[in-house]
Amino acid sequence: MIRIRGHIGEMPVELSVELDEDDWARLATQLRQQPLGEQQAAPAEPATEHDELWHGARQLLSEAGQMDGPQLLAELATLGGSAQAGKRLLVRLRHSTEVQVDSNDQAAVYRWIG
Repeated sequence: MIRIRGHIGEMPVELSVELDEDDWARLATQLRQQPLGEQQAAPAEPATEHDELWHGARQLLSEAGQMDGPQLLAELATLGGSAQAGKRLLVRLRHSTEVQVDSNDQAAVYRWIG
């Protein structure tokens, strides 16, 4: 079993991964095929559309200072071109160290803390 401990923001997280003998054997085989010393770093990729959307989402919230969740989701959906893209950006903002999420009776409030 592999145990991983850490934090996501302020919340402590513990993850346990259990591998049976077949899983360990497959992992060992893959590691033998490419020794650690021979692995090469992936080349740096140019900025993608996702990077630009992330920058736009951060800028949107930082300029507003704070927004409630439904309003922010609508703005992000417009920015991303679809509801799905808006949801991905909202989740990414929720887990960003630059954003504080407060809950009230109506909806979550996203606050830019930089």
